Amino acid sequence: MVVSETGPAHLEDVGKLSIMRRTGLPARDLRVLDPMLSHSSSILGRERAIVVNLEHVKAIITASEVLIINSSNPFFQTFLQDLHTRLTNQTPSPRSNDMDGKDSLQGGKGSGNGSPVRISEDSVAFHVRADSSKINAEVVTGKPAPKQLPFEFRALETCIESACRCLESETSTLEKEAYPALDELTSQLSTLNLERVRQIKSRLVALSGRVQKVYNIHGKTPVPCMKTSRLYI
Repeated sequence: MVVSETGPAHLEDVGKLSIMRRTGLPARDLRVLDPMLSHSSSILGRERAIVVNLEHVKAIITASEVLIINSSNPFFQTFLQDLHTRLTNQTPSPRSNDMDGKDSLQGGKGSGNGSPVRISEDSVAFHVRADSSKINAEVVTGKPAPKQLPFEFRALETCIESACRCLESETSTLEKEAYPALDELTSQLSTLNLERVRQIKSRLVALSGRVQKVYNIHGKTPVPCMKTSRLYI
């Protein structure tokens, strides 16, 4: 699956050699995405691409497109929709400019009735209140337009969000199973109930390790022009 910033997602059947020429990645990096091999979650930053292996998300992010390996995970389709929406629709809000480039007046007239007058020039706005006895002036610096992240970092943020949603869903499911099992064990101590709680504990330990791995990866991932606290985790 290929998702670009300019067009809709489409399917492509490509081999490893074609991907290596297309992304500049060595063969050892592509092994991380092999569904037949077991690899822990990781994000590899290379000169021309970012290799993402997070839960059901196995992707290669370049400066203009995202190459994704299809998955049967129920969160995969949601991930594709979120990725396409994030890459195609996120644009910064345009600044409002005057038609003639001159100062603009907003509000009531500056007469002696105390009505406010707003005079804006570029990014600086002057608020003046005219009274019968005195005139107060307040200078307010306008905020610049929000900066838009590069294509590859918007795609990376979407990958992390999707992986976190998957882990969050598994945690919620495990929690719903754990409390009844503990209540049953408290009311009746038996081998069957003990085995059930033991299995839930094993799943919880494995899930905690996966969550910690994604959290550690997020902490090591550099994101320019923004604080990492704005990401999903």
